[in-house]
Amino acid sequence: MTSENLDQAHPRFFIALLPPQAIQEYADGVIQELSDRYHTRTAKAPPHVTLQPPFRWSLEAIATLEDCLYRFATEQMAVPITLAGFGAFAPRVLYINVLKTTELLTLQASLMLRLEQTLAIVDPVAKRRPFAPHMTVASRNLTRSIFKQAWTELQQRRIEFQFVGDRLTLLIHDGHRWHIRSEFPLLNPVG
Repeated sequence: MTSENLDQAHPRFFIALLPPQAIQEYADGVIQELSDRYHTRTAKAPPHVTLQPPFRWSLEAIATLEDCLYRFATEQMAVPITLAGFGAFAPRVLYINVLKTTELLTLQASLMLRLEQTLAIVDPVAKRRPFAPHMTVASRNLTRSIFKQAWTELQQRRIEFQFVGDRLTLLIHDGHRWHIRSEFPLLNPVG
């Protein structure tokens, strides 16, 4: 089996929370501004908060993955999300900062545990590092000098957005970009 056939039979997926359209448009605007000024890029995906990093999964077993996510989502409450200012993983990534709330940290840890226990999906890097929720605006073509210039500018900006993360989104990579495969509504918060 060639590498291309393997990729088609076992494409990459990841699981995220996507913000409402207005916030996606703001993030896309920042991404475009950085691209225009500094020639940076990001992964070709809608703006998002990654909960489960990319993993390979067989298309033949997609129903099993989606069933697991559906069952998990029906047990989880929607989570409040606050985006506040910008952050950086120097010198490689610029992002919109996502506040670490107990609800968000619990949702992410529970999802990773369920995927590991039920489907043997494990991201070894994510297991070693604490979860750092963020919404990437630049991660490619960042030299140290470009990073420094862009970060000097971004860290001065004050932004704040709030939304309710009310669904898990499963994204699939087609070899060129990420697409929404399916969404799984979380329980609405009481009150």
